[in-house]
Amino acid sequence: MSKYNLSGILSGPIDGKERMDAEWPSLEARTGLTVLHRSSKFRGSVVRVEHDGTVVLRSKSSGLERIFRMVPGAFAFNGETVTLVRPAVSKKAPARTASGSVMPTSTAARVAKASRILVEGLHDAELVEKVWGDDLRVEGIVVERLDGIDDLPDVIESLQPTASARLGVLVDHLVAGSKESRLVTTISSPHVRITGTPYVDVWQAIRPTTVGIAAWPSIARDRQWKVGICEFFGVAEPGALWKQLLGEVTSYADLEPELVGAVESLIDFVTAGD
Repeated sequence: MSKYNLSGILSGPIDGKERMDAEWPSLEARTGLTVLHRSSKFRGSVVRVEHDGTVVLRSKSSGLERIFRMVPGAFAFNGETVTLVRPAVSKKAPARTASGSVMPTSTAARVAKASRILVEGLHDAELVEKVWGDDLRVEGIVVERLDGIDDLPDVIESLQPTASARLGVLVDHLVAGSKESRLVTTISSPHVRITGTPYVDVWQAIRPTTVGIAAWPSIARDRQWKVGICEFFGVAEPGALWKQLLGEVTSYADLEPELVGAVESLIDFVTAGD
């Protein structure tokens, strides 16, 4: 049975009044911390700190509990005189999504809006989902794959974007002189925003260090890019290699900034005015 004994004069330091005001090192009285009460020689582990500023110690040998005032210099820890203080209240940082956004209190998907984001293929969609999926579900934004952008003008015309049904389009290899850049110049709707990356394939938008290489290898133009990458990694099937690469991605920090900026620009565009 636990016994409490609030020692009177012996609950303070043994050095006298002139030492009471000395600046002893402070030590948070966290549960499980083992200290010695200097005046009574009672050694025990912190059980809890009471509301009145006293601390309860429990002897490991006998199980006896005693309560002491946390006055300056009243305790010793590892042979050093200390002043026990109440543990600081932990202020946890808000939880964040993989994209770095503050996690909402509820991540339940909203009813899908008319606005949407289009991406070139399955791998683009899976990467966007892994990093921005929580954000998009909260916003009610659907990501759809195009399986290439050759028919992009026709797709946009069929969807008939408006101010309340905007389209964001993510394009690979959007560099001067590319087929993609020439196609994009034919689209001028104010309700469509097209962004892209300079990479041949979305695989390259994963930072090389994320997948354990110094840099993505250069593949000859007369070879299929993914075939060359698979040979480099020693994996025969592109789908199998993609699963390995995607598995290494945990947050936006694992991606190149060009992709992060492109996707976040589209999210801002399709959610504008909400």
